[in-house]
Amino acid sequence: MLRVDEAEQQRRDAPAVAPSPHAAFDNDEFRRAVEHAKLDAMKELAYGASHEINNPLANIAARAQTMLRTERDESNRRMLTAIHRQAMRAHEMISDLMLFARPPRMHKEPLDLVGLLSRVVEEVRPLAEERGILVEQTDPDTEVDAVADPVQLEVAVAALLTNSIEALDAGGEVAAAARRIDDLWVIVEVSDNGPGVPPAVREHMFDPFYSGREAGRGLGFGLSKCWRIITEHGGRIDVDSGPGRGARFTLWLPSNSTDQ
Repeated sequence: MLRVDEAEQQRRDAPAVAPSPHAAFDNDEFRRAVEHAKLDAMKELAYGASHEINNPLANIAARAQTMLRTERDESNRRMLTAIHRQAMRAHEMISDLMLFARPPRMHKEPLDLVGLLSRVVEEVRPLAEERGILVEQTDPDTEVDAVADPVQLEVAVAALLTNSIEALDAGGEVAAAARRIDDLWVIVEVSDNGPGVPPAVREHMFDPFYSGREAGRGLGFGLSKCWRIITEHGGRIDVDSGPGRGARFTLWLPSNSTDQ
């Protein structure tokens, strides 16, 4: 039987075990699995809560609107208008929450990501110009085909572009591109030169209503919708960022060349 000091010496003399070449990949896959499970649980809670909250909100908004029809006092009218406006704002937030929990049935069709991205860039350009942000699209000359729901995918890409625009100060830049990776995958990539995403924010950035504004990046509900739509398409979102070095979001989608 080995004495303790002999066993310790043998342990020290033993060759070091090389780390698995797949360690980083395994960690990434594990992180994605945990994130997916967490958001799946959250969507079920969101669906139940949405029904319970939406009905009284609709009642409040309807009663305020009814009272406005007969109210003549200007001060009371302002208060009723504010009640109605805030109730409708909460109703819209609940609608977003329900979309996250149970998105509408997708209607997939072959589409060109370059053309779709171009439309969305033009849609968000007024917001970018208002904030003094430059938004550019850099694409290959050829089409980039995918099979997707064009309406929902435009919502996802718009949320991603808006998130980057809102993260920047005047003079900031956002670049967007669509390209083919291989026969199975195509991507939409959105990058910015903003404040980046701190690790603490990265853990929650796809949670509904999580706000990273304290860290210089407003997340709101947009990225949650984006995550939900992309995962429903059988894709995923990758994030490459760090404090002070901007952020790059990559949407992975199945290619049109597959039988999916």
